[in-house]
Amino acid sequence: MPAQQHSPLTHVVDHPTLELPHWRFPYALEIELPKLLGLQVTRFMLTELIAAVLVVLVMVPVARHVAQKHVSRGWFMNMFEAMLLFIRDQVARPAIGGHGADAFLPYLWTVFFFVLFNNLLGLIPGMASATGNINVTAVLALGTLTAVIFAGMREMGPLKFWTGLVPHMDVPKVMLVFLWPLMFVIEVAGLLIRHIVLAVRLFANMFAGHVVLAVILGFILMAWDATAAVFWSVAGASVIGLIALSMLELFVAFLQAYIFTFLSALFIGSAVHPH
Repeated sequence: MPAQQHSPLTHVVDHPTLELPHWRFPYALEIELPKLLGLQVTRFMLTELIAAVLVVLVMVPVARHVAQKHVSRGWFMNMFEAMLLFIRDQVARPAIGGHGADAFLPYLWTVFFFVLFNNLLGLIPGMASATGNINVTAVLALGTLTAVIFAGMREMGPLKFWTGLVPHMDVPKVMLVFLWPLMFVIEVAGLLIRHIVLAVRLFANMFAGHVVLAVILGFILMAWDATAAVFWSVAGASVIGLIALSMLELFVAFLQAYIFTFLSALFIGSAVHPH
């Protein structure tokens, strides 16, 4: 695709094609993704599938290794076991409380690595970060909302969980008849808003980071038809900026996976221990 017709922002939105780097920059090798049962496969769908496969390929061997050996050996097992223990000891148990938090660890571990791998895939040329799409983060937040509701209802019972959303109000019963339904609606809305913000937070951070990288890459395309001196000056500065910001995005990929998991654990803990 010619430089003047190519928009670097195509990296941050979904497409029915996969663009792989081409040796003749700024051309790209476009691969049309197929339709399955009438449903168009998109770039984000593919990267989500890759992330899910990576979660299985990592979690299953690590779980088997931990079950069979008390001491882990090798950098691969030590690295992932350290992350698993960090989520358990520094996120789940403090936020949810004691060893009761262990029941929620499979969900928290899965969502952490799924978000992390999706974030990291966006840093690979030709791939994309599905967590930069609000639809993907909305489904992830919906998963947390479902875990929160079921955890609360299992701990306190369905009726007590929903009625317990309303805090105790020391007011006359006549006023309570009017205030209680209003507070119930407000608390339910607050429960939903917290998870909407959870989705928007992850989406906005990942989308914004890739937009910045795309804009810096766009400077090279803007200077494509300029003189050689201008082009190589802009290209050199852009590449340096891309490398620096990519290192920052690498940190953000881990940070956003941690924040999403931490907030999920915090919301579950608030449902299990409302007071």
